[in-house]
Amino acid sequence: MSTATAAKTMTQTWQTLCTRADLVPYSGVAAWVETPEGPVQVAIFYLPGYAQELYALDHHDPFSGANVIARGIVGDLKGQLVVASPIYKQHFRLEDGQCLEEESVTLRTWKVSFKDDEVWIEA
Repeated sequence: MSTATAAKTMTQTWQTLCTRADLVPYSGVAAWVETPEGPVQVAIFYLPGYAQELYALDHHDPFSGANVIARGIVGDLKGQLVVASPIYKQHFRLEDGQCLEEESVTLRTWKVSFKDDEVWIEA
């Protein structure tokens, strides 16, 4: 996918990530993103029909050390949209990356949005 640059903010840049056709509804996909600290793997979740349709979280599972978050199961836990890690099953809120089982652990999140059929991320 292209990493064309759009508008710059202080240290982050909006960049194209993929297209809507690359996403899997109600599931996650992994992508490489260029950040000021270097490339990272991001898990993108697409929830069509919800008020917020796109979420971007760190793909790296801090409990197992593996890059697997995009392969997790998306669901609702006590009214909160979450992804369950496929390894040890911890739940992370999609909106802010907070682990529900261990409050000291949070996945990094990114702003992500559609611009026409392209997915853009601020990283």
